[in-house]
Amino acid sequence: GSLMIRISGEFVSVQGALLRQTLAEPHHIVQPFDQDLWAKPYAAIPAQAALETFAALRAWNLILLGTVPPEAYAKPVSHPERGAMTFGTLVETMAGHDTSHLVQLEALAKPSAERHAAG
Repeated sequence: GSLMIRISGEFVSVQGALLRQTLAEPHHIVQPFDQDLWAKPYAAIPAQAALETFAALRAWNLILLGTVPPEAYAKPVSHPERGAMTFGTLVETMAGHDTSHLVQLEALAKPSAERHAAG
């Protein structure tokens, strides 16, 4: 549950806002944050609530991305640790981050599914 809660926290607090800031501002500068510090209060959040939040916010961000004109993907954005990027690179980076978390969640779910099948 804690990984799902952490992923939801990142979507709530960071990714959606970052997409919108990058589109709205002339040359957005990403503000890095410490994921571990942000995740500290998440222990009290139920995993089901985190999953529902993640699903809703991911859907909302996908709707936003569906409205973005192709030329906006070339819009510049600066990341203090990664340097100059474009909105398109930012979206690709987020997608890769999501994929790596999905692999982690699938690995966590597999032993649980196997235990249920055996029991």
